[in-house]
Amino acid sequence: MRHSDYLKNLLENRRNEVRQVDPIHEVGNHITSPPSATSLEENKIIAEYLEQKNLHTLANAVPEFKKPLILKKFFKMKRNQEVIVYIDHQDNTQEISGKVNAIGRDFVILTNLKDRIWIPYKTILSANSPSGVPTYENAHQNFIYDNDLKRKLTTNFGETVANRDVLIQQFFEESLKGNLHRWQGVWVKVFLADEIVIGKIASVTEEFILLQSFGSEREIALTDVTLIRSARLFIQFLLMGKNMIKSMFR
Repeated sequence: MRHSDYLKNLLENRRNEVRQVDPIHEVGNHITSPPSATSLEENKIIAEYLEQKNLHTLANAVPEFKKPLILKKFFKMKRNQEVIVYIDHQDNTQEISGKVNAIGRDFVILTNLKDRIWIPYKTILSANSPSGVPTYENAHQNFIYDNDLKRKLTTNFGETVANRDVLIQQFFEESLKGNLHRWQGVWVKVFLADEIVIGKIASVTEEFILLQSFGSEREIALTDVTLIRSARLFIQFLLMGKNMIKSMFR
């Protein structure tokens, strides 16, 4: 049979074919290809299993990256949910609770009613979900894009993402220094191995964070940071009062 005859017969058979509606894979007037030979729920379970298997394979192949890889995956699964983080501070294990606000390349941000807390992965001993707190589905955490935002992301991706913290966290994994750079002017408490330094973030470089506190400055190596907490307003007033008293007796 010639190709033209074969094509003619094929088209004729397709026109005469009884068409049945596929309620699962049909979208409008089009039918999408099934993602696999299995059912949708089984396919989702297999995909999640493969993702976790690949993560563990990669982590075991590169042991030095195992800790940040596992922590990033855990915190991404718990975004906007309550977690408990155990850190090593002054040779003691301390427990910190809060909601996962942002996940970076080498740190996580937790928030509670009082503070915003930056925790480098290197100081984390372990992390867990508190017992008795429900775990929400990932769909509950998805960021909703409107049509205008979709258009801006398509036509002006860089500027659109750079102007929104939520989008930066969605598309990029910031480093600790990169995130702190966007918080210049904010008062914080920096926890070191043997002391706590309070001040306003003046600048952040590749290796250091510079804090200012009413005329005095302190440069701190980012590698020495155990964790950083946002300083509440009354702490700033206490510091102001303390400095005023000191100036009166000079």
